[in-house]
Amino acid sequence: MDKTTELLARYVMSLGWQDLTWTTVHETKRRIIDTFACALGGYKSEPAAIARRLAADASATPGARVLVDGRQTTPEMAAFANTVMVRYLDANDSYNSVGSGHPSDMFSAILAAGEASGASGRDLILATLAGYELFAALADQVAIRERGWDQGTFIAPAAAAAAGKLLGLSLEQTGDAIAIAVTANVPTRQTRAGELAMWKGVATAHAAKAGLFAAQLAKGGMTGPTAAFEGHHGIWEQVTGPFALELGPVASSGGGRPKAMERVNLKFHPTEYHSQAPLAMAFAIREKVEAPEIEALNVQTYWVAYSEIGSEPAKWDPRTRETADHSLPYLLAVALVDGRISPASFEPQRFLDPALRPLMHRIKISENKEFTARFPAEFMSEIEVITKSGAHWVERATYPKGHVKNPMSDADIEAKFREFATGVIQPARANAALEVLWRLEDVKRVSEVVDLFGSEEVRK
Repeated sequence: MDKTTELLARYVMSLGWQDLTWTTVHETKRRIIDTFACALGGYKSEPAAIARRLAADASATPGARVLVDGRQTTPEMAAFANTVMVRYLDANDSYNSVGSGHPSDMFSAILAAGEASGASGRDLILATLAGYELFAALADQVAIRERGWDQGTFIAPAAAAAAGKLLGLSLEQTGDAIAIAVTANVPTRQTRAGELAMWKGVATAHAAKAGLFAAQLAKGGMTGPTAAFEGHHGIWEQVTGPFALELGPVASSGGGRPKAMERVNLKFHPTEYHSQAPLAMAFAIREKVEAPEIEALNVQTYWVAYSEIGSEPAKWDPRTRETADHSLPYLLAVALVDGRISPASFEPQRFLDPALRPLMHRIKISENKEFTARFPAEFMSEIEVITKSGAHWVERATYPKGHVKNPMSDADIEAKFREFATGVIQPARANAALEVLWRLEDVKRVSEVVDLFGSEEVRK
């Protein structure tokens, strides 16, 4: 294997429980709970129903289960169906560096590998942490978005390595799994451009599934490309350009890694991450003026936010749920009118409401180069408010609720979990799940965790 593949594989193999601090373990559990919350919130969605129907046609021993539905399927189909649920609301965690994405998109692949292999809760925490570390190591070096590639480029190899840790792969097999996953899974970013389709929330589910499958192939003896990153026609040459990873030493007590988990942001609102700070300002504006009195909102933000959610014509007239949660004009308008953002904000009757369009069209969005220069250290956005009566003022926000510098509390995460669980699992079951997840390191088998998310009502 080439040096980059070997570095990734050796890091995953070397990471042990003894390397983790209490803070790192707790932060990992917070993000695992948040991910389960998002899965519950996305359970009733149409993409999730499609994925469950496909999963029901497959079986394996040992297998893994689809959350809530409870049916056993192949590990890779469980990973796919559960990730579709996690991604649907666009409410799961976000890592923002040179590159970006949602590292929790790989968690369902890790969960499926853990259930199939009989792993413990402690094993699940460690593998999840390892996957996040690999994701962050790649994202810290590679700006794939600007090159037109999607975040599945990070998810697939990270999921392969993390799942491989649970499946008991050797160093060589882990390298093969990473090489197979990264070579076979370089998705284009058309997924997130223009008018968005269901695939926007499914693309990384495919990458997570592919990562787990790569680990299964490697365990079965399949060898991968020998120079996946650095070789002729490899990732460096075709996709990213050369980069040098920063991984190690593993011991956090020595000032090194693992540290990525503590740099992953959570979402307070179920919307695209770069909208979180502008939404905070929208709620502050609403306390000062009613929406019909607004003459203009002039939004300035950093380049990534502008290009992602405020630069395309489709964002001023969203026709799909996926476009709506990536439309800053829509998000600001519905927040100002309704006073909240919830899953109901993305029902067709809401985002297609013609009464919102006049306010949306009074919103202008532009890049502020100073804000761009300060990103990703800061998430600076500014909104100039002009009212019909002639009042004028400016709102600013830097670190939205959920950012590591403005973190959600454990109670906030529990509230999010209970909100998204409503109508999917019973309150008593939600409380029991939270109790077990907060002591996940004591759970003997991952299957006990999956048991908590079954629903007799759904199966009937």
